[in-house]
Amino acid sequence: MNREEKAAVVADLIGKFEKAKIAIVTDYRGLTVSKIEKLRRELKKNNAEIRIAKNTLLRRAVQGTPFEVMQDQLIGTTALTVSYDDPVAPAKILTDFAKEHPQLVIRSAVLEGKALTADDLKALSSLPSKDVMLARVLSVMQAVPTSFVRVLNAVPQSFVYTLQAIKDKKEQENN
Repeated sequence: MNREEKAAVVADLIGKFEKAKIAIVTDYRGLTVSKIEKLRRELKKNNAEIRIAKNTLLRRAVQGTPFEVMQDQLIGTTALTVSYDDPVAPAKILTDFAKEHPQLVIRSAVLEGKALTADDLKALSSLPSKDVMLARVLSVMQAVPTSFVRVLNAVPQSFVYTLQAIKDKKEQENN
């Protein structure tokens, strides 16, 4: 690889780090190309991608970014997964893939400038997805106005019931 190609790879990686919300460092030693392609397709469905690059190029690319804390983990055979939307989705995909294929070893991750261990990433993967969490928040937000309307409705309703009871009592006295 000549100097221009290396510079192009570093520039591409810098662009990915600028857009990424999470970056996950894994060791892929022992995985076949077909298994990596299967993982790549699954990640792409969730707006994430896996990239295999030389550690020296990765170290240059992370300098000056929030992902600089991962430099210690860039050793050996390194595959880098970045996600541009939901940080939980790639964590789930990689954790599930690592269960099926023990050759994939999750080393660490960086989420918004904070370093995460492999155990932290497994805990992150157990969270519900962004869509599920948004649905839960929306249901809670809908419950509050609904309860408020019921409380407001209870006051005139009880007043009407009281008037009906007074009317019924007067009718019984007149009969």
